[in-house]
Amino acid sequence: MLYRHFVIILVFAVFLVHCAEWRYHNNTDLELFLKNFNQSTKSGIATKLYSIGKSRKGNDLWVLQLTATKKRKTGIPNIKLIGTIHGNEPVGREIILHFMEFLRDGYGSDPVVTWLLDNTRIHFLPNMNPDGFALSHENMCDGEHVRNNGLGGKDLNRNFPDFYHKNRIPEEPETKAVKKWLEDVPFILSAALHGGAMVVNYPFDTVKESTSDMENPPSLTPDHDVFVHLAQVYSQNHPTMHKGDSCSDSKFEGGIVNGAVWYPIIGGMQDYNYAFHGCMELTLEISCCKYPAASELPKLWQDNKMALLKYCLEALRGVTGQILDSTSRKPIAKATLRVSGKNMTFSSSKTGEFWRLLLPGNYKMEVSAEGYYNQVVSFVVKKYETNPKLTSLKILMLNSSISTTSSTTPKQRTTGTTVKFTRSITDGAPITVSSAGVIPSEDHQPPTPASLITPLEKSSSTVHQNYIFYVSLVIFLLL
Repeated sequence: MLYRHFVIILVFAVFLVHCAEWRYHNNTDLELFLKNFNQSTKSGIATKLYSIGKSRKGNDLWVLQLTATKKRKTGIPNIKLIGTIHGNEPVGREIILHFMEFLRDGYGSDPVVTWLLDNTRIHFLPNMNPDGFALSHENMCDGEHVRNNGLGGKDLNRNFPDFYHKNRIPEEPETKAVKKWLEDVPFILSAALHGGAMVVNYPFDTVKESTSDMENPPSLTPDHDVFVHLAQVYSQNHPTMHKGDSCSDSKFEGGIVNGAVWYPIIGGMQDYNYAFHGCMELTLEISCCKYPAASELPKLWQDNKMALLKYCLEALRGVTGQILDSTSRKPIAKATLRVSGKNMTFSSSKTGEFWRLLLPGNYKMEVSAEGYYNQVVSFVVKKYETNPKLTSLKILMLNSSISTTSSTTPKQRTTGTTVKFTRSITDGAPITVSSAGVIPSEDHQPPTPASLITPLEKSSSTVHQNYIFYVSLVIFLLL
């Protein structure tokens, strides 16, 4: 009888450890929760717990990865959710913990959750600022106290390289850790959870030139349409945010706002994600009080649950693919890509993979790589009401050492041909992201302007015939 009671107590204790309670987890409790979650996830779901670095005071920045994809399967888009960027805004860390449990418990029974985990990898960083959080406390609704990463620290959301300006603030350890994380993992979609307002903030936060206008003009990205869509997905699936009623006298139409219109900053994390790595990140302001009482957490969770789920699904809307050498079939890394009409270049990953979040429509992708003939690839992004699928392409590029003209013509790289080696994969299987274009600061070259991407030229009849002959010969040899 005593043994039976002991087992019941043990099981109950394990249950409590595995379930997020409606309270704020301190740094020690949070680490324990993540480790227990990593060890107890249900069958069919894979988890991975890892640290991306240390804080100023040596605390680990723990990340929990959650997915139901096959371990070695390629082409899976990566999503990240980040909490506690500011030490006195910890609601996001608790929402993230409950979202992890929501996904785990819904897998296999909820078709939307199952689809999401079957087709993505989600990385959770609940605690980007453990040092600042350790100094904060409940009911700190306003102010900047312990916002930074500890006393004497910096505002981590002003600490990243900027799109338009040189950021002269020395980078903190947490900033360096996130930068390295983005280099290691090709993220597609991201959200940073903040507090103190009720609105979705989208890039750019930075402005090229400041003005004396009473109202700040917008600072828009080349992917403005996509960012507005992503922001609306979140706000429209939140029960009150879309109404535009903020926590002060200000009004946000539709519950969304361009960062620069709200208030411009230099060195914001969401701008860095997009400009340096092509990861589309939004800032989610999810509570009027920065650090509300724990008794408010259940309602805040219910308000944000479906918005987070719908937002994560957007990682599967757009185009993706892989760039390969047409002869060897080896991946081509660091190929330069640009969606026609969007003046922002991005690059293929070390495995030749690329991605871009796009709204439904017809597009052209301009592709170039050192030692290969340029290509322009047409594709369609389909409209899906639920469970979107990425349009998948496999692009085979012709090496410029293969002449497409007569034997008397010197071998050289040219933009005068369009190589018809593009294949479309119709199963909609997603492929992971690449890194993105660089930024125009003192340390980096600017994104390639549209005017510098050479348009296709018309070939003569003779060159066209020779080109078809050699391309046909290559295809014949490959078969």
